[in-house]
Amino acid sequence: MPETILSLENANIYQAKTPVLHDVNLKIEKGEFVYLIGKTGSGKSSLLKTLYGELPLKEGEGMVAGFDLRQMNLKKIPFLRRKMGIVFQDFKLLTDRNVYDNLDFVLRATGWDDKNKRKARIEEVLDMVHLPAKSYKKTYEMSGGEQQRVDIARALLNNPELILADEPTGNLDPETTEVIMELLLTISAETQASVLMATHDYSILQKYPNRIVRVESNTVHEHQML
Repeated sequence: MPETILSLENANIYQAKTPVLHDVNLKIEKGEFVYLIGKTGSGKSSLLKTLYGELPLKEGEGMVAGFDLRQMNLKKIPFLRRKMGIVFQDFKLLTDRNVYDNLDFVLRATGWDDKNKRKARIEEVLDMVHLPAKSYKKTYEMSGGEQQRVDIARALLNNPELILADEPTGNLDPETTEVIMELLLTISAETQASVLMATHDYSILQKYPNRIVRVESNTVHEHQML
């Protein structure tokens, strides 16, 4: 029987006291790749923020990688986030540091005390995203596609069960978008990490078909491409 990595049942999602989404029901199994689509302002980012603990889940039920979202507090959020990788559209890299130091910062912050183990893991994830020779380059010196690979490498550091990708190709040209998509799909297949990817790019959905859920009318629906 498939293992459920993400489950929301009758969940109501708020930004502060403002309701954003209501009666959200969503289930994602281990290794599944799911697209999240919807208009700007529809609530996609609020949904993702709820899943990684930035917004509290106040109503309904939610489980992510074995963590109960209704029981989240400031002490538990770091442990939740160690089970997931988060890939952003704008990378959110530390521009004053090189690639290696960006990744080492994350490992040290998530409890990797052994320097040799950190070094080995950094080399491993950089190899996975095909950036082995770039580790001492400052991130601001890199192309958008290279920075996005670093962002994905960072998301992989703690062997995540779930990758949340918020418009990861939004700032990339079509050719680089293809490279990043193939990388994400390969990583999901090889590591069995589930992926929930928010996107506006319908050409991606057609070229790399997978399950689609749509945020519309303040809730989430299963969606089929025509």
